[in-house]
Amino acid sequence: MKIGPTWRVLGALIVGLLVGALAAGQGGAWRDPAVQVASTVGGLWLDALKMTVIPLIVALLISGIVGGADAARQGGAAGRSMLWFVMLLTASAIFGALVMPALIGLFPLPQAAAAALRAGLAGVDRETAAASVPGMADFVRSIVPPNVVKAAADGSILQIVVFTTLFAFAIARLPEDKRRPLAEFFDALGDAMLVIIGWILWLAPVGVLALAFAVGAGAGGAAFGAVLHYVLLVSSLGIAILLSAYAVAAVAAGWPIGKFARAMIAPQAVAISTQSSLASLPAMLRTARDLGVPTANADVTLPLSVALFRATGPAMNMGVAIYVAHWLGISLSPLALTTGVVVAAITTFSAVSLPGQLSFVSNIAPIALSMGVPIEPLAILIAVETVPDIFRTLGNVTMDVAVTGAVARRRPASPAQTV
Repeated sequence: MKIGPTWRVLGALIVGLLVGALAAGQGGAWRDPAVQVASTVGGLWLDALKMTVIPLIVALLISGIVGGADAARQGGAAGRSMLWFVMLLTASAIFGALVMPALIGLFPLPQAAAAALRAGLAGVDRETAAASVPGMADFVRSIVPPNVVKAAADGSILQIVVFTTLFAFAIARLPEDKRRPLAEFFDALGDAMLVIIGWILWLAPVGVLALAFAVGAGAGGAAFGAVLHYVLLVSSLGIAILLSAYAVAAVAAGWPIGKFARAMIAPQAVAISTQSSLASLPAMLRTARDLGVPTANADVTLPLSVALFRATGPAMNMGVAIYVAHWLGISLSPLALTTGVVVAAITTFSAVSLPGQLSFVSNIAPIALSMGVPIEPLAILIAVETVPDIFRTLGNVTMDVAVTGAVARRRPASPAQTV
């Protein structure tokens, strides 16, 4: 039986942590040289991932905003859909920023495990990353980049996001004959970056094995408990967004919860098996029509949702960044959290609907970097993204259908549209 890439990466994580933990328990003259080699190999792989982040942010953000603006120009269901997307993505980011710290407070990682894990991640340069978040006095000045090239070189994510957002809206205002070539260029750039990320992830078992060995050698067996703790807390955010979709269906779309829950069984089954909103689209279209959504509304809102709207993204991505900060003992100020909320809401709007591994680092890295949180631990967490990604996709698919009902209810279609 052929082993899929997800299972190879997960197996590399388990083997790396296990061998590292055994090395930590036995000691020996070989341990330190082995950790150094593993850190070098894992660091090279991580640097390869990091080099794609900024061009991918620029390309996807421009493509998402220009595409969203084009959709909004159509008016009607498309315009109302975009309004719902913006409101719910912002609410999702705020939810993640508020709830993850509360969950960590209610269900803290044991102090011994946290200390051991920080020892295993001792190579991460926390001070330099934390210094990238400006103080309140400098925050306003730091929003607008005086030199966008320097901002990119310095990794000033908030400045890059601000400039790219303004640039994207400017492109959206151009005549079609000038707008289309630019939009196609950035679409192609984003696709090229995703190809590179695919190549890098082909080597993920090697990189994750090396990084996991280094962490296990420093943290010992505590690393296993920390990873499980992370999976449970981040998944709980996805479950909360999933449950909120039922509230949207009941209150905004006017559907009885029981009827909506029964209708969602088929698309949710596809979502669990594929972990892809795109693959779930045909089942979502059938469900929306079974629930009485006019075809004209469903055929507009649901494809837009799959392309531009991932309700769980801001909350869960914020949750990952906050959890990594907790691992490393980094205290996040209200300003850092606010910056993360802004970046999460904007960048998630342009995120690509792909399976978790391919989009995990590219979606979360901008948020973490804007908050001053190192992204090195993401290379370990990518191996266990399978479980949280199930709840990401479940929440996204369920909210997509709920919002479709809400959009359709705001403006009932004419009898001709229901045919």
